[in-house]
Amino acid sequence: MRLVVAGVATPAVLGGGGYAYARYVEPYWYEVTDAPLRLDRLDPAFDGYRIVQLSDIHLDDRTTRERLAEIVAQANALAPDLVVVTGDFLSGPRIGRLAYDLIITLRDLNARDGALAILGNRDYWAGSAIVRNVIRQSRMIDVSNAVHTLRRGAAALHIAGVDDVVVGKDRLDLVLDALPETGAAVLLVHEPDFADTSAATGRFDLQISGHSHGGQVVLPVLGRLALPVLARRYPAGLYRVGSMWQYTNRGLGLISPRIRFNCRPEITVFTLRTPQSGS
Repeated sequence: MRLVVAGVATPAVLGGGGYAYARYVEPYWYEVTDAPLRLDRLDPAFDGYRIVQLSDIHLDDRTTRERLAEIVAQANALAPDLVVVTGDFLSGPRIGRLAYDLIITLRDLNARDGALAILGNRDYWAGSAIVRNVIRQSRMIDVSNAVHTLRRGAAALHIAGVDDVVVGKDRLDLVLDALPETGAAVLLVHEPDFADTSAATGRFDLQISGHSHGGQVVLPVLGRLALPVLARRYPAGLYRVGSMWQYTNRGLGLISPRIRFNCRPEITVFTLRTPQSGS
């Protein structure tokens, strides 16, 4: 079967060898990206705090339970203080079986302060109740339209989340109502282009997103050949939006076309620093 990316026949663009690489090699060549960031409002008690992000797992017949177990082991090896999962847990048929596989595997995430999660658009298309049960049974905390505060003595670091923007479930107003006025704040949002809205509030130091898959196929001259809605301004990597950092993770799983080229799947580790930190 010929796969088409943005109206271009994929084998014709990549060639036979390139297409084989894009289908069978790069989708499973996970990259760990280090992202050290200085946050103006970060209390010194959280200097060096490590957040590991997983996004867009899309568990299915190719991103399997066994592959996810490898990803979880890689995440644990990074010695995170916190793990965050920014939506799109599963896709494809056999949702019940996939949900069980997610629970069994994600339970093995090991971070000092546990794991937090939000939903993505495909989680709603698959069944939001099923995905919320996965989050609960995996011993993660759902921070959709909510705030979770971490404490080190009197110091606080706030991790907030909004529910999915594409399906209209985001309630930033509820988040802002629950968010204390002081302390660094990190916002989890599946769709990266929401950064224009969140940065405008002036309350968030960092937004962490996924959704884009980085375009999955990135070619010289042509660039990223396919990007979903709300992932076109900030498609991959680190951006400065007003006074806020925005980071878009390239994701772990696949959507159609189920290939990756020059856009490896990604685990991101954020090391948070104060402005005064010497390292």
